[in-house]
Amino acid sequence: MPEAISVAVNIEHLPKVALIAGPTASGKSALALAIAARHDGVVINADSAQVYADLRILTARPSVEEEASAPHKLFGHVDAADATYSAARWAAEATQAIRDTLAEDKLPILVGGTGLYIRTLLDGIAPVPAIDPSLREQVRALPVAEAHAALRQLDPQAAAKLNPADTTRVARALEVVRGTGRTLADWQNEKVGGIGDTIDVRALILIPDRDWLNARIDQRFAEMAETSRDEITALLARPDIPQDAPIRRAIGVPEIAALVRGETSEPDAIAAGSLATRRYAKRQYTWLRHQPPADWTRTEALDLPTRLQQFETILLK
Repeated sequence: MPEAISVAVNIEHLPKVALIAGPTASGKSALALAIAARHDGVVINADSAQVYADLRILTARPSVEEEASAPHKLFGHVDAADATYSAARWAAEATQAIRDTLAEDKLPILVGGTGLYIRTLLDGIAPVPAIDPSLREQVRALPVAEAHAALRQLDPQAAAKLNPADTTRVARALEVVRGTGRTLADWQNEKVGGIGDTIDVRALILIPDRDWLNARIDQRFAEMAETSRDEITALLARPDIPQDAPIRRAIGVPEIAALVRGETSEPDAIAAGSLATRRYAKRQYTWLRHQPPADWTRTEALDLPTRLQQFETILLK
């Protein structure tokens, strides 16, 4: 389980920053827009998929009309071919966006469900140096069993903690210890860049009923299967996007891409995309229930007026 978020203890004179977090399709954007309208706010994206310019529909990015109704930052500003975009880069951009918003005497409103982004912004990130690409390629070409055995020799604590079949995490731990001579855990003890102790976070976490959320996910993805084909077709047509680019793994992209290529039927694509989205929402539920500070308010309310009232109570206390 990832480390829990830590925030400032003495917040008496710190600037307020709103945070609306919740699983996908839970209604975060609508609430953020309502807050922005009532409290002169600027909506700042904290969703890892909504940073990409190429996918508005499939990532449920705010519409052109919604973006025109209130200032928005960090939405659709990254090109799909940029495979190097990271949580650290987003956190640096979000830090600047928050500072700029506060300088205009407006309320920064962070909105999203990407736990890694939120944690990196508030707590900072381990300053692991860039790993040599040739070393990374060498490590990631190893069978996972061989990589885990090598990790057991160089970083036995990490090897004991990780699932031996977890290809991505085993490779990451091995490439770091081979490339830097220090374990990943050692680097993670030196987190830098967090702003949690410089702002007063006023957070509301949406934890809606699972059945309600799943119904919304199913309905939304069925609509996306119809309306997102053009943007997926355009994405697939770009030869400059690496095969391992994060955007190709975004929720729904593989399923709609298969539909566009004629490799699956629409009902099967919708079923697969809805299932992938539900699984992602389940992971978000787990993170949101356990990782944010215990004093951040969680709400099961489903209607916008109640959510807005709850948030305003938090903001104005």
